[in-house]
Amino acid sequence: MKQNPLLQPTTLGRHTLNNRVVLPPLTRQRAAQPGDVPTDLMAQYYRQRASAGLMITEGAQIEPRGQGYAWTPGIYSQEQIAGWRKVTDAVHAEGGIIFAQLWHVGRVSHSALQPDGAAPVAPSAIQAQQVKAFIETGPGAGTLVAPSMPRALSVAEIGEVVALYAQAAQNALDAGFDGVEIHAANGYLVNQFISQHANQRTDDYGGSLHKRLRFLREIVQAVGAVVGPDRLGVRFTPLFTGTDQDRVYIGLVEDDPHTTYIEAIKVLEQAGVGYLSIAEADWDNAPDLPEAFRRDVRRTFSGRILYAGRYTAERGARLLDANLADLIGFGRPFIANPDLPARIANGWPLNPHDPATLYGGGAAGFTDYPTHAATTANPTEETA
Repeated sequence: MKQNPLLQPTTLGRHTLNNRVVLPPLTRQRAAQPGDVPTDLMAQYYRQRASAGLMITEGAQIEPRGQGYAWTPGIYSQEQIAGWRKVTDAVHAEGGIIFAQLWHVGRVSHSALQPDGAAPVAPSAIQAQQVKAFIETGPGAGTLVAPSMPRALSVAEIGEVVALYAQAAQNALDAGFDGVEIHAANGYLVNQFISQHANQRTDDYGGSLHKRLRFLREIVQAVGAVVGPDRLGVRFTPLFTGTDQDRVYIGLVEDDPHTTYIEAIKVLEQAGVGYLSIAEADWDNAPDLPEAFRRDVRRTFSGRILYAGRYTAERGARLLDANLADLIGFGRPFIANPDLPARIANGWPLNPHDPATLYGGGAAGFTDYPTHAATTANPTEETA
């Protein structure tokens, strides 16, 4: 019998992955306060899922201005680096491979989250619409709010942000990570520079698509110089429809997304980036990516290609068999099933995830989902 391609090993740069099942970046909002520091509980959460071929952390803001949601972890302070070291040690003890996602939300923030209550930063002073930031209203309590009006970064400040990405990459290495991923998706800062809608600059960082991709090019080069291009991934969210719902869930829709993102992928190919991550729309009845786009992605990029979004094991295996993907990310299924690769291998049923515990809180809905072995041993128990 042919082995499920999801369970076949592969290589990613200098790393050998035991399988092609990926834990993608998933915001959980459980960092310790004050300081947005990764915790022992977070280390347990990642350790439980270390049977993934590759793990990518939840987004970690590269500086205080990069935060758009309360209680998300940072990767810019010594305390945060020490906290992440607990995570990487726990994962490595289980034989896992883990990358840190480097995150800056740009304009998708609120002055309550910014140093000294300042305006968020962005390529242009255009307020984000149809998205929300999340601010703390009290210990363990918070609320969704409309993002504040941002201010445009100066050219000098853009260079400073690029340097912050490079420093965050070094911090990730210091914390023991095996590599890093640049979050260039979902309408956040790098995506804002790429977007014709969020970027209305008239200098060398705006206008033509080539200029709008300059910020991405500089970050990829700076981070690649720190970690090595083979230990670098970049995440995009190309979307091919323009409804309000698309903008809420996935970020910014370009007039010509095919050309925009193939040109962006060429930036990664030229830099020798190790993998490309494409996050697809993940709500019910969301449109699939066009087959022609997937094929152009494969023709354009010679590194590993990762897709995530509403994938079942069967759908992911079909994409691997078609040679359109090398890795498949499973978000909510991996949240609820810490032993997901074993469940796929054995055809075991999946735990459902609890939507009420996805963001914020403690162990409930975080580290208490049972493995199949625990469910079998304690069939009346909901957690283990």
